[in-house]
Amino acid sequence: MERQRGAQTLLIAVLAVAVLAMSIGFAAAAYTQQLQINGQNVTAKAATWSVHYNDASYNETTGTGFVASTSHTLTTTAWTFAVTLEPGEKYQATANVVNDGTFDAKLTSITMSALTADQAKYLTYTVSVNGTTYNATQSGLNVALAKSTGVHPVIVTVSYNLPSTSTDLPQTDQTITLSATLGYESVIQGS
Repeated sequence: MERQRGAQTLLIAVLAVAVLAMSIGFAAAAYTQQLQINGQNVTAKAATWSVHYNDASYNETTGTGFVASTSHTLTTTAWTFAVTLEPGEKYQATANVVNDGTFDAKLTSITMSALTADQAKYLTYTVSVNGTTYNATQSGLNVALAKSTGVHPVIVTVSYNLPSTSTDLPQTDQTITLSATLGYESVIQGS
């Protein structure tokens, strides 16, 4: 008898658990909902990245003490020049960096070659961008260049100065390679 009672209790417990599970299952099924998201007519507008030199803007400074380049080339991404200077002379030229792309840009860095200690006694080399003059590498810049209409005038100046003592003058012709890289980035960063 006691055995039968234990079996009945176990059967009642199993049935109670089964009824409870079915009730929860029914309630869960009765109170669920699938919500949909459908992106329709999503259009990615055409865009262009177009920060470059305007080759038609190249202009050399003329007048007393200024020397014209013996050659120069200005493409959309490179400015190359050659010049021969004597003491007291300088080369100076201007070209515009333009942004005719569809989003804003910014100048973030300028990397310039360094003169040796001896060269720095008689030669100076500067690059001015949008009114600020640089004579060494700079990072962390944030110089805005607006989309479609942005213009940064860039002025390169190389001067052959008289050093404080004549022994600092070069004893032979010196061919010096000068370089600068302007680093522009999109104001819109990838996510």
